[in-house]
Amino acid sequence: MKPLSFVGSSLDDLRDFPLEVRRECGRELNRVQNGLMPTDWKPMLQIGAGVYELRVHILGEWRVIYIARHKDTVYVLHAFHKKTQQTRQSDINLARKRYQILEINHDK
Repeated sequence: MKPLSFVGSSLDDLRDFPLEVRRECGRELNRVQNGLMPTDWKPMLQIGAGVYELRVHILGEWRVIYIARHKDTVYVLHAFHKKTQQTRQSDINLARKRYQILEINHDK
């Protein structure tokens, strides 16, 4: 099982989710740690190669953006409450920035 690593404020953001949502995110992230895909996801190519959005539909819409293509770790880039149908550009930009920093540091 791959360990989880939270980038930036993503762990604090996830901890702010309602308990029921956190539990579901935990179950889904456990699937990812074990090499499976979440039950509801989509690729986030606009952020970077190998980036996915885990989607939870409990008490609203919740998202966890992660990358699992590294052999050693699953990196959680961003976690947020989605309030509109389209993902806000600020959420995409934040995840992209964290992805770029991660890729630079991971390749060293």
